[in-house]
Amino acid sequence: MPSLRQLRFLCALADELHFGRAAAACHVTQSTLSSGLKDLEATLGVTLAERGHRHVILTPIGEEITDRSRSLLAGAQDIVKLAARHTGLLTGDLRLGAIPTIGPYLIPAALAGLRQSHPDLRLYLREELTESLLEGVRTGRLDAALIALPFETGELETVHLFDDGYQLAAPRGHDLDVARALDGRELAEHSLLLLERGHCLQGHALQAIPEVSPPADNTFAATSLSTLLAMVQEGIGLTLIPQLAVDAGIVGAHDVSLVPLNRTCPRHVVLAWRPTSPRRGDFEALSQVFSKARADVARRGTPT
Repeated sequence: MPSLRQLRFLCALADELHFGRAAAACHVTQSTLSSGLKDLEATLGVTLAERGHRHVILTPIGEEITDRSRSLLAGAQDIVKLAARHTGLLTGDLRLGAIPTIGPYLIPAALAGLRQSHPDLRLYLREELTESLLEGVRTGRLDAALIALPFETGELETVHLFDDGYQLAAPRGHDLDVARALDGRELAEHSLLLLERGHCLQGHALQAIPEVSPPADNTFAATSLSTLLAMVQEGIGLTLIPQLAVDAGIVGAHDVSLVPLNRTCPRHVVLAWRPTSPRRGDFEALSQVFSKARADVARRGTPT
């Protein structure tokens, strides 16, 4: 097979039509260039150039092979550039997944800073349920995923980003509306509206109160936090909203009351990836970005 070096010699000769100048362009001696071109002709079994005392003329097949060689050399250079983009932290393509109760509230806060600090990073986002995200990471469809624990992650590596507590969302005028803070035992008689099965937040919400697990209202299951809040606004029930979503402003469009909960067990938000991935440095850097973004969201969500 021809080597890239030989093809580079051929293209230089086609540009210069002079062995000496072509050798200089390739930073080799004239004998090295001439020998390389003879080897290329021997490999291909064709004559690429007519060699005269004062001129060099490419043969028709030489011209055609030169055109193909330029494309191959350009492709090889693209490969070098592609690899170079992945030698630094947070460069190139990164496929990130996130569960719906984290992604919309955390990732937007991180993107502006990421675009400024890492302009060569192209982030492709997928919003899926936890099981699908973990399967995507394991099979290589995704590079990493933002999920919440407790959840069985198997062999995947995780780094802790932050803990995320809850507030109780109640209809205006509800008997719990006037409470400044609640003890978990006060929710024992109240059932909770929850996300549909498959959302890890369903289990997390029921495990949030260590003293007692409030029963779930099995007559209704929502697909999003916004739908839960709309149902609470209509007086249909109560629900728990993660503090991340509260700080991000999800409650602003709904006429509900938020009641703090004492001594709740928070969910643990982590970034997960394959232990064999060569991009550990990227994930560790990304985890710092997301931790800072969480702090920024909390700061913006704090009343002044």
